[in-house]
Amino acid sequence: MIADLDKLIELQQTDTDLRRLKKILDGAVADRAAIESDFAGQASAIREIQKRRDDLHAKRAELEKQIAENKTYLERAERNLKHAQNSKEYETAMRETDALQKAINGFETQIVEVMEAVEAADQEVADRSEEIASHDGKLADALAALDATVAKAQSDFATQTEHRKTAFATLSPQLASVYDRLAQRSRDGIAVAEVVNGSCSACFMALRPQMQLEVKRGDQIITCESCTRILYITRKDASEASVA
Repeated sequence: MIADLDKLIELQQTDTDLRRLKKILDGAVADRAAIESDFAGQASAIREIQKRRDDLHAKRAELEKQIAENKTYLERAERNLKHAQNSKEYETAMRETDALQKAINGFETQIVEVMEAVEAADQEVADRSEEIASHDGKLADALAALDATVAKAQSDFATQTEHRKTAFATLSPQLASVYDRLAQRSRDGIAVAEVVNGSCSACFMALRPQMQLEVKRGDQIITCESCTRILYITRKDASEASVA
């Protein structure tokens, strides 16, 4: 394979890696926001369960207070009933007693329902206890992993940028111009495309048999007839094709 083609392949691999690293760096803020949002959603769901449980406990306490107050009134009504002086006082005390007893029964029924709901909420909190306990740690780990990825990408980007400058400087002005024109024209930044299974890996157009042979020889610059990208085939694939 001619030296210029080797240089072009190396430059393309470097540029492809730089695009990958830039994507990581450009998306770092959004990735961090997504992680925080995801964990915030989990925390919100947990807090909602805990709040529902606390509200149920508060409701039960209020119902018990209502029962205690009504029992006090009931005791007074029962005393009035015992000491009624006439039928009117008796009927009034009886109606009050019945009303208070119904109210107490209603509150007791509500307490049973609240207790069942509390039990369900307690079970839900227990089921998610591990998640609750490890939430902050997992968030910290996820952010630390992202920071490590970004830090490595920054370091690699700086290294690859310097490497690209060196590699690009070894090209002839004409070849450098061709490479830049092809790279800038394509959305994926691919100027040098590998031939895979007899087709250009950039535009997927099948190569003519004669062109495939020329690319396999690697002794000249061959461009795709469809997308005009510079074509190459790896030495391993070329050797296997020659043996076949």
